[in-house]
Amino acid sequence: MNRILKSLRPYPMEELNKIKAQLKEKGIKIFDFGTGDPKEPTDEKIRKALIEAVPEVSQYPSVYGKEELRKTISVWFKKRFGVELDYKSEIIPSAGSKEAIFHFPLVFIDEEEDKKKVIFGTPAYPVYERGTLFANGEPYPVKLKEEDNFLLRLDRLDKSILEETKIVWINYPHNPTGATAPKSYFEDVYSICREYDIILCSDECYTELYFNEENKPPSALQVGKEGVVVFHSLSKRSGMTGYRSGFVAGDSKLITEYRKYRASFGVASPDFIQSAAIAAWSDEKHVEERRKIFKEKRDIFISFLDRIGLEYLYPQASFYIWIKAPEGFSGKDYALHLLRYGIVVSPGENFCSGLEIKDGSCVSDYFRIALVPTVGESKEAIKVWEKAHKDFLGNLKTTA
Repeated sequence: MNRILKSLRPYPMEELNKIKAQLKEKGIKIFDFGTGDPKEPTDEKIRKALIEAVPEVSQYPSVYGKEELRKTISVWFKKRFGVELDYKSEIIPSAGSKEAIFHFPLVFIDEEEDKKKVIFGTPAYPVYERGTLFANGEPYPVKLKEEDNFLLRLDRLDKSILEETKIVWINYPHNPTGATAPKSYFEDVYSICREYDIILCSDECYTELYFNEENKPPSALQVGKEGVVVFHSLSKRSGMTGYRSGFVAGDSKLITEYRKYRASFGVASPDFIQSAAIAAWSDEKHVEERRKIFKEKRDIFISFLDRIGLEYLYPQASFYIWIKAPEGFSGKDYALHLLRYGIVVSPGENFCSGLEIKDGSCVSDYFRIALVPTVGESKEAIKVWEKAHKDFLGNLKTTA
């Protein structure tokens, strides 16, 4: 068995699935705020586009993708971010953002070179580290701090580390904290990456889930294209997690090289999925409706958390809330207590890097909730959660 696979702990979301199955067996009603898989229906226009595009004869799709889709993405990106993208050389459709993120280091890291470090912030989406490991690169997790608003600060790293770095991953709006970054932050990171000849990879799959029209999350491509690649997805924006559809865009040289080798991965998006994607990227109305729903759920939970006295990072974007457990307890302690009542959340430890786990430094005060249940389910869950919280505090008094 591959030694890298042996060294990895189980993927966090798979662990959550096992726990949920156990709760179901016990007859406990589950309120799942663990996995970021929203329940709002996919817009009818998108579903119809897919159905109408299913062919009588199915043939292999191209990694390059349909020209109409690449043109549609180019138009959308110009409207949203004000950046011109050449649909011929600067865009590749992907099977969601996760596979593209995972495979990227396989193309651009050479284990024989000195420059093979991959920098990412932690807590983090696990795929940045896992893709690096499978490519025989060297993960270099950097602890994100509350006092820095959970921004990855390259300017505080030693010059020697940056000189050995091939890729930097940034992710704002951020998973799991929901933190956002201003355009000036992207400018600073871009400048450092150019100085040290580092590829800047920006995971932007949450940019469209924002709650303030005057303060939309920016894209890394707004500060420059050279050495920059961004990853977008329809999973959250359009409620298409099961469709596995997104795109990669940026520096034409990097995109051309990446496209050349992606044919080996077997990740070409089926034509009927691409037809659904064209419908999705062509329409903003359904996205606006989704933002309203997520804002309602966010506001419901903000009011609840304030009432019971739990601290949290106020979410300006994404559908995550990063919450601190009661004082003196880890996020895992509190999450395990909530599980007894059917409330599923993700402990902060789920987003630690493997290196942190090995050296024992992965203890988090936080846990994450993903606002995936419906508005009605969220209101029902809060009633259960409030009782669970009172019991938790009651147990503390009894123990004391």
